[in-house]
Amino acid sequence: MADVKKVIEMIHKIAEDIEEQKLYLTELDNVIGDGDHGINMARGFKAVLEVEPTFEGKDIGAILKTTGMKLVSTVGGSAGPLYGTAFMKAGALMNGKTEADINDFIGIMDAAIGGVQLRGKAVAGEKTMLDAMMPARDAIKAAVEAGDDAKTALAKGLKAAEDGVEYTKTIIATKGRASYLGERSLGHQDPGATSFTLMMKDVAELA
Repeated sequence: MADVKKVIEMIHKIAEDIEEQKLYLTELDNVIGDGDHGINMARGFKAVLEVEPTFEGKDIGAILKTTGMKLVSTVGGSAGPLYGTAFMKAGALMNGKTEADINDFIGIMDAAIGGVQLRGKAVAGEKTMLDAMMPARDAIKAAVEAGDDAKTALAKGLKAAEDGVEYTKTIIATKGRASYLGERSLGHQDPGATSFTLMMKDVAELA
């Protein structure tokens, strides 16, 4: 599915797309959060791009870990620790590996979700990034078990993430700043679920 070069390409594309969508993500966050999700994420991935030259000759685990550490140290709000932990947990899983197949990616998703749950003390259905991450992981897993190839499985994962973003519009936020709004959070999609889906889109397209 991906070698070191491909993983670097994916991270680069994610950084570009987060930068491109930062105002949209911030707009979403203006309604139900601190109004800084896109700006913070763009700052974090700009820092990742600055260390991208050091990725040369490193394994996938080291690249993911470095990405996570940069996000933790440069992204403000809750997104930094959550995404940073997700990438670092994925990095620990991929330590020493120079290639990743679809089963590795399922493992990466498991590790990332575990990291987010540990750091955010969140579960599915609370209007967070988990409402896109968990359906994506489950759809990819089910597709692989059904005999689909990696490309098809990732496409199904992306669709599940997109559906997850739509689902966040229908539920009341019970975690983070958005939870202060109570029922007023209804009808609005979660910025974290949206930024994760952007990442998932790039992985699905480039794999």
